[in-house]
Amino acid sequence: MSQQLSDPTGSSYTNPVRYPAAAAPGVRTKRAFVLLLLTLVLPGSAQVVAGNRRLGRRALKVTFTVWAAAIAAIVLAVTNRALLINILTHGWASFLIMIVLAVLAVGWGLLFLNTLRIIRPPLLERNVRPVVAASLALLMIATSGTLGYGAYLLNVSRQTFGSIFSSGPSLDPVDGRYNFLLMGGDAGEDRTGLRPDSISMISVDAKTGQPVTFSIPRNFQNARFPADSPLHDIYPDGYNCGDECIINSLYQTVTENYADLYPGSADPGAEAMKDAVSGTLGLEVQAYVIVDMRGFEQLVDAMGGVKINSGGWVPITAGEIPGTNRHYPPDGWIAPGTQTLDGYHALWYARSREFVTDYHRIARQQCVQQAMIKQMDPATLLTRFQAIASAGEEIVETDLPQDQLGGFVDLALKAKGQPMERMTIGPPDFGSAADNFVTYPDFDVIHARVQEFLSGTEAAPAEPAPAPAPAEEEAPADEPAPEAVPEAGTESDGEAADGSPITEVPQEEETEITVEYLQYLAEIADDATLGALLNNNGECSPG
Repeated sequence: MSQQLSDPTGSSYTNPVRYPAAAAPGVRTKRAFVLLLLTLVLPGSAQVVAGNRRLGRRALKVTFTVWAAAIAAIVLAVTNRALLINILTHGWASFLIMIVLAVLAVGWGLLFLNTLRIIRPPLLERNVRPVVAASLALLMIATSGTLGYGAYLLNVSRQTFGSIFSSGPSLDPVDGRYNFLLMGGDAGEDRTGLRPDSISMISVDAKTGQPVTFSIPRNFQNARFPADSPLHDIYPDGYNCGDECIINSLYQTVTENYADLYPGSADPGAEAMKDAVSGTLGLEVQAYVIVDMRGFEQLVDAMGGVKINSGGWVPITAGEIPGTNRHYPPDGWIAPGTQTLDGYHALWYARSREFVTDYHRIARQQCVQQAMIKQMDPATLLTRFQAIASAGEEIVETDLPQDQLGGFVDLALKAKGQPMERMTIGPPDFGSAADNFVTYPDFDVIHARVQEFLSGTEAAPAEPAPAPAPAEEEAPADEPAPEAVPEAGTESDGEAADGSPITEVPQEEETEITVEYLQYLAEIADDATLGALLNNNGECSPG
C-alpha cells in the first residue's frame, strides 16, 4: 500500500496543479493553458494556486487596484468626459499615468515568464511545447505590448500637446458659443511672410456642440475692427486702403508694422485676424488655429487620405508664366466622383481656383474640413496617432489653452455627430460676383444675417445664386462675368491670351469631358469654355 506524501501546508505532492510531475500528459497540457489563462484574466492568481503565493498575493493587490482605477475611469468617462480628458492631457498627470502603464507592462510580462516557469515546459509533450510558447508570446504582446504602446502614445501626446497648445487662461463661451478662427497659412518660398488664404470662423454651441462655419473670402475688403481692438485707432473706418487691403494681407501687415499693438502676443498677425473677423461677423473670436497649407499634405497622408465626393473637375495649378498673370497648363486634374485623396491631391483640391473663383474654392475647403472631421474617428486616431501627432506638431499653431483641452475635445466629439451648417460672407450667400459685395460689404446686413443664422430663424444658407464667372488665378474674384460663354466644342470668336486665334475645338457637339480635352482647352487658353465646364467643382460633399 503506497503512502501519500504531503508538503508542510498539507497539499498532496500528487496534486497535479502544484506538482505536475506525477500527472498524466493530458493533465499537464490542460494545466499549462489554465495557468496562462489565469495570468491573462487575473494576474497573480496562477502564482497563488501553483507557484510563489507571496508573489501572487502582491500581484493580485495590484490587479484589483488597477481594476478599481479602470472602473473609476469608465464612470468618469460617462459622467464627466471632459475631466477625464483633462487628466489624460495634463502634463504631470499624463506623465505619472505613462510611468504606471510602463511599470504594469513590465510587471505583467514578468508574471507571464514566471507562469512559464511554473508550467515547467520539459514536462510537456514535445508537440505541445511550441504551442504553449507561441500562446505565451501572443498573450504577452496582447497585454504587456498594449500597455507599453499606451505609455508610448501618452508620451507622444504629451510632447505634441505641449508644443502646440498654450498655457493661457481658460476661455468662457460668449452668448453660449465658442468661436474659433481657423486659417490655412500659405508661407511658400516664393512669398513674403504668411498669407492666410483660407479664413473660416467655426462657432460651436457650448452645450450641444452644434457647429456652424462662416467662411470669409481672401479678397474681402474693408474688414471692420471692434471698438476695443488696438487696430480700431489705426483703421477707424475698417481695413480700407483699396486692393492692397484685402483681408488676407492683414496678417503680414500687422506682423511687420504694428506688432507692438499686441504686446505679449506670440503671434500679433493672428491676433489682428481675430479682431478683423470679430468686427466683420459681429461675433467675438476667442482663439485661433493656423494650419500650414503645405504641411496640410503631411497631415492628410497621416490620416490615410481624406474621402470626398468631388462635384467637378479640379485643375492642379502649374507654375506662373514669367511676366504674365497666367499659369502654364495644369500639372494634372482631379476627377469628379467619390474618392480618397492623398495629401498632395487634397491640398490642391482645397487650394485650386484656376478657371473658377474664390467662392468655388471656399466651398471645396468647407467640404474638406467636414470630411476630415467625419474621418477623425477613434480607430483612425489609435492606428495612426503617431503620424497624426507628428504632423500636427509641425503644421499647427494655436492659442487654445492646454488646460481646457479636455472640454474642447468633448465639444468636438459632440459636434462630430451633427451636420455642420455653412455660410460664406460673399457669393452665393451674399450677392454675386457682379455685385462687388466683398469689395463694398454691408456690415449691418452681415451682422443681422449671422445672428439670424445662429438663432435658427434661417435654417440654411440662401439658395445659391448663379455661379460667378471664371477668374484669372491672381485676379480679384469679384470681377463681372463675361457677356457670353461659348459651349464646349464650339468655335469661339476673338483671340487667346497669347494673341493667337482660337481655333475650332475638334470635338463632337455633345463633348465627353476628359483629361485630354480639358488639357487641350488649357493649352489653347480657352478660359471661357473651361470656366463653364468647371463651374460645378464647388459642389462637393464628404465621402
